[in-house]
Amino acid sequence: MALGFQAQAQEVEVEEQNKTIWDRDLPNFRDPDLRGINDFEAPKDTETYFDGVQVRVGGASTIQFQSLEHENDLNTLPELEGNFNLATANLDLDVLLYDGVRMHLRTYLSSQHHTEAYVKGGYIQIDKLDFISEGFAQGLMDHMRIKIGHMENNYGDAHFRRTDNAHALHNPFVGNYLMDSFTTEVGAEVYMFNGPWLGMLGFTNGKLNQSTKGDGETDPSFLAKLGYDNQITEDFRFRLTGSLFHSGHNYARGNYLYSGDRAGTRYYNVMTDVDGEGDTYKGGRIATSFKNEMTSIMINPFLKYGGLEFFGIFETTSGKNKGEADTRNYTHLAGELLYRFGAKEDFYLGGRFSNVNGELTDTQEVSVNRFQLGAGWFMTKNILAKLEYVNQEYSDYPVGDIHAGGQFNGITLEAAISF
Repeated sequence: MALGFQAQAQEVEVEEQNKTIWDRDLPNFRDPDLRGINDFEAPKDTETYFDGVQVRVGGASTIQFQSLEHENDLNTLPELEGNFNLATANLDLDVLLYDGVRMHLRTYLSSQHHTEAYVKGGYIQIDKLDFISEGFAQGLMDHMRIKIGHMENNYGDAHFRRTDNAHALHNPFVGNYLMDSFTTEVGAEVYMFNGPWLGMLGFTNGKLNQSTKGDGETDPSFLAKLGYDNQITEDFRFRLTGSLFHSGHNYARGNYLYSGDRAGTRYYNVMTDVDGEGDTYKGGRIATSFKNEMTSIMINPFLKYGGLEFFGIFETTSGKNKGEADTRNYTHLAGELLYRFGAKEDFYLGGRFSNVNGELTDTQEVSVNRFQLGAGWFMTKNILAKLEYVNQEYSDYPVGDIHAGGQFNGITLEAAISF
C-alpha cells in the first residue's frame, strides 16, 4: 500500500511539473499583453527549460473610431467625417525550437496600407549554443544573445512603445511618434547583458524590399546601442540608452528608418487632398528619407517611480540626397508623462509633447509640434480601451506646400486586443 501511495504521489508531482512547464510563457520572451508594459529588449534568462518544440500562437486586433479635422492655407483638404477606420489584425508565431533557441514571425492580416495579408518579418533568437553540444560556451552565452532575420531593427527605445499595426497594447497613446523610427531589414544583432548594462552591435543590408539586383545603389546599414537599466529600489526604476544608425547611401528609394512602417499611420487621411497628394499613409508623420550618408542618433531616458513614469526622446538625423552638396539636419524632441494606477496599474492618464525641427531644403527650415492627451483602461490583461486627443501644427512651410498653415486635431477612440 505504501509503495502504491508513493507511486501515485510521484505521478501527481510529475503532472504538476509538466503543467507548470506548459503554463509558463516562452523563455526570453516579451509578453504581448499588460505584463510586457515597460519591457524593452526581451529578458535574458540563463535558467531555461526545453521539453520538445513548443509553439505559441498569438495575435492582435485593433479598431479605432476617429473624429479629426484638418486644414491648410491652400484650402485643398477634404472634410473628414467621424467614423471607424479599417480594423487591423496581426498573427504571431513564436516557436521554441531548442533550449535557448526561439523563432518569431509576425504577419499583418489587415493593415491600412495593405488589406491583404503579408509577412512583416521574423527572426531567430539564440540565447544558448546547446544545439552544438550541451553547455557549449555557456560562460559567454550567459551574457550574449544573437538575433538574425528580416526583422524590426533595434534602433532606439521608442519602437518598443509604438503601435505595430494591430499590436497597440504597449503604446499608451493612439498615434505613434512624430518622427517614427521603425524599419524592417535583413540583418543580425549581437547583444551583451551584464547586470544593469546592455550593449548591441548590428548591421542590415539596407533594403526594406529584398532584391538581388546588383545595381550598387544600396550600402549596408550599421547600428549600435549602449544602455543602463536598473530597478534601483522597489519603487524606482531608471533606464538610459543611446543608439546609433548609419547608412552610406540608398539611391534607389532612400533610407527606410523613418518611412519603413508599411502598416501606415494611426491618423487616417489627415493632410491628404482629394487626389491623394500629401501625407497619404504618413498621416502627420515627418518622414525624412535621406539617400546619402544618413546618420541618426537617439537618446532615451526612462524613469518610473511608483505609478509615475517618464519616457523621453532626443534624436538627431542628418544626411543628403543624391546631387546635394550640403548635409541637412532634423531634430526630434519628445517627452511623455504617465500616471498608472489601480490594483495592477490597469488604468492610466498621460500626455505627450513632440517637436521636430528640420531643414526641408538648404534654405527652408520647418517646424512641427504635436500634443497628445491620453487615457486607458486595461479591461483584462489582453484588452485595452484608449481615448486620445491630438493637436498637430505645421510652421514655416513654403507657400504652395500642402502643409503650409497646416493643422489637424480631434478625438480618437481605440479598442485593442493582444494575446
